[in-house]
Amino acid sequence: MDSVIFTVIRRMRFPLMALTVVYSIAVLGFTLIPGQDANGDPSRMGFFDAFYFVSFMATTIGFGELPNTFTPMQRLWTLVSIYATVVVWIYSIGTLISLAQDGGFRHAVTRRRFRKRVRAMARPFYLVCGYGETGTALIRALVHRNQLAVVIDVDPARIGALKMKNFPIFIPALCADASVPANLLEAGLKHNRCIGVVAATDDNEINLKISITAKLLHEDITVYARSDSSDVTANMRSFDTDVIVDPYETFALLLAIALEMPCQFLVHRWLSGLNLENLEEPIYPPGSGLWVICGFGRFGKAIYNRLKREGVRLIVVEESPHLTGEPAEGCVKGRGTEADTLRQARIEMAVALVVGTNDDTDNLSIVMTAKELNPRLFVVLRQNEKVNQDITDAVDADIVMHPSAIIANRIRVLMTVPLLRNFILLARSEDNAWACELASRISALVRDEAPDVWEVCLKCSGQSIDRTEPVAVIRALEEGRPVKLGHLTHDPRKRHDELHCLALMLKRERNFMVLPAPRTALSEGDRILFCGSIDARRAMEWTLQNENILRYAMTGSSRPPQRVWQVLRKAFAVRR
Repeated sequence: MDSVIFTVIRRMRFPLMALTVVYSIAVLGFTLIPGQDANGDPSRMGFFDAFYFVSFMATTIGFGELPNTFTPMQRLWTLVSIYATVVVWIYSIGTLISLAQDGGFRHAVTRRRFRKRVRAMARPFYLVCGYGETGTALIRALVHRNQLAVVIDVDPARIGALKMKNFPIFIPALCADASVPANLLEAGLKHNRCIGVVAATDDNEINLKISITAKLLHEDITVYARSDSSDVTANMRSFDTDVIVDPYETFALLLAIALEMPCQFLVHRWLSGLNLENLEEPIYPPGSGLWVICGFGRFGKAIYNRLKREGVRLIVVEESPHLTGEPAEGCVKGRGTEADTLRQARIEMAVALVVGTNDDTDNLSIVMTAKELNPRLFVVLRQNEKVNQDITDAVDADIVMHPSAIIANRIRVLMTVPLLRNFILLARSEDNAWACELASRISALVRDEAPDVWEVCLKCSGQSIDRTEPVAVIRALEEGRPVKLGHLTHDPRKRHDELHCLALMLKRERNFMVLPAPRTALSEGDRILFCGSIDARRAMEWTLQNENILRYAMTGSSRPPQRVWQVLRKAFAVRR
């Protein structure tokens, strides 16, 4: 039986029994007590009349005595019945109000409503486990793409915050433990429209259990998991978790790219949209000189190992090396907030400082103290909590690493524009000059705003996050009309003007074409990655879906060929 109905029946059984007993006794009394008819002769009230009278009497409506004027005995029984029914009604209503205020009952009602909404979802959706900083960024990105999602989090404050968001589409949310398989099933894990599960909680073990549960109960589903532990990562891989994101290793790789090829790093930041609203200037980390790393935890180790492979000279400052370990050449023991500790690490001679403890207050203190000793330092700062954004901005670090933002960005890219990951991997094989030229072209398209990135899929198989189907282009290809890449980038209002967008890559079967030429002929099954302004994307969607606009982009005329009209006239004549 449904838990809500069962709870109502269990809590209301005594009030309902009391109402039934009191009503029965009152009705029985009126049928047994002698009365009189309109002529004054003795008579008795029938069961229907008695039940009718008790019904409006108990609710204090007060239609009067019926079917005839009551005798004193009937009026005395009426008084007894009035007080008895009022008392039992007060008891029943009080119980009902208490039930409505009961936390368990309200939670059961919420879960029942949540299950109904999840079952009714007719479009593909993602199941996001954890609505912290990572989950918040992911939901925002999915809503921006008009993509549905379901959220489950154990913290009621986070679920309440989600419900207060003014999103243009409704996001079902459940306050429950995502590590419990039954909760994942309620959230739609085995729903035929569920296309992915995101394990984005701040607990590695919970993320591991979510990944395992998802793969065991729905083996074909795509699982994205957060993990910053090598043991947990290895365990996830053994269960074929599709995407495992380690924020520290990911950032360490990006820092190494910025060290060798600053323009590559800049293009990566622009295209992947690391919470940027405006275009940023290139960052040039010093490639030679001494780097000081404060904190040798998971973040510090990832940075140390990556920079060590790049041949950078390093000194580590760690307060508890007996817990975290230390590099082979040893470390300076201390928190790094003291000037003496930083002097022992030769901060005056250093060219860069990496601050990576798990305490934002200590990190800011280390930066301020280090800059007093060496104002020319290049600073890489780890920010642990989003709420500290204002004071983090105040220290003016050159690069700020936020673990939740790194994870959210990586998963968002894989979910919304999976082709971008292939482009970034292929772009790394190019030199810095190539990346600088690409950055210049992107900057000319979008001016000061961060570029929007989107995919166009020509009759691709499988489920796509982008609901926009290029029906006009697909129909033209099916009819044998050649469509070139440059036709899609024409302005739908002025054919000789180009949209502010750039084709980054074209995928055809297993082949990739980086920066394809506008004259490239398109084929069914092609996937094209574009970047540019939001206005350009909207204008392109018009061309992709409207046959007349596409014809105008291809030929300069929006009218169909004359022979089509001739065929239509003949068909109409035959029907007549």
